[in-house]
Amino acid sequence: MDLCIKSINLLLVKRGLPTLDKERYTDIFTFPVKEYYENAGFDFSKEKFEIPAMKFIELYHKGLKGASLHRDAVKALKYFDSMGLEQYILSAMEHNSLLKSLSDNNIKDYFIDVNGIDNHFAHSKLEIGKSMLKNISHKNEDLLLIGDTLHDKDVADGLGIRHLLITNGHQSKKRLLEHSSFVIDSLRDIYDLFE
Repeated sequence: MDLCIKSINLLLVKRGLPTLDKERYTDIFTFPVKEYYENAGFDFSKEKFEIPAMKFIELYHKGLKGASLHRDAVKALKYFDSMGLEQYILSAMEHNSLLKSLSDNNIKDYFIDVNGIDNHFAHSKLEIGKSMLKNISHKNEDLLLIGDTLHDKDVADGLGIRHLLITNGHQSKKRLLEHSSFVIDSLRDIYDLFE
């Protein structure tokens, strides 16, 4: 998230627009991301959405190697692995970039399958999720999508599976709680749920 805020702020400053702090970011971030850009102040009557979107991706990828994983991410992956649970990724990140990031962070081997989007504009993950489910032999009621946005909840609902939202990500706790009662504050809270 810090890298996302830093990258978008560089674009906002260049356009003479107010920058975002963490609170404002988590209050306005949404999917589709074009709407988020508009919430941040971009005016797409003056420039095409693709111009700042592609520049954001460029800035994001330049800084991605230095961005750290969520605190307790590796511990959670090891925990689920020790329980014999299969782990998959369904992400709004472009697929090849996602694979590189997983490899760079030495966590790719925790996942049975990895699914990112086929473009940089972070459109809905629902169709990719539907394809992914065809290759998973478990019943929908045995699956859980863990995410940090209302879009993750919408995708889980669209796939007919349960969700769990974490508040230390891209959307504020207040926003998440307005739409779901399956909300925890951090990955550390997962262990109590699974015990």
